Amino acid sequence: MLLTFSLDFAIIRPMLKIRLQRVGRVNIPTFRLVLTDSKNSTKSGKFLEVLGTYDPVKNVKEVNGDRVKHWMGHGAKLSDTVHNWLIDKKVIPGKKVNALPKRTAPKKEAPAPVAEAPKAEAPKADAPAAPEAAPAEAPVEAPKA
Repeated sequence: MLLTFSLDFAIIRPMLKIRLQRVGRVNIPTFRLVLTDSKNSTKSGKFLEVLGTYDPVKNVKEVNGDRVKHWMGHGAKLSDTVHNWLIDKKVIPGKKVNALPKRTAPKKEAPAPVAEAPKAEAPKADAPAAPEAAPAEAPVEAPKA
């Protein structure tokens, strides 16, 4: 008897990310808008396609909107900064997201439940009475000269 197996392999696609990659010299920043695997470091230099450029010194932003939409249709995710940038350029519709790191609110300590103090009881007749303190003497004033 002849056994045949058919193996259907799933196509493993890398998680694609569209983000800014810094290029340029020291104190002269320029950025590329690149499509890369999400596992690549931002400084690795590896990318699949250049989708635009950004020069913050001259405030020049260029983007290939058609290619960005194409890759978003294939499942590429945007970084928060790129998402906000594309909304400014009106390439994609939507609301901006907070790209700043999330601040954690200081933890407020919950006040410990206060148990009610027992009410002061009237002194018992069997207990000896506490001696009362003598009234304090008034201070003597110095004679006027």
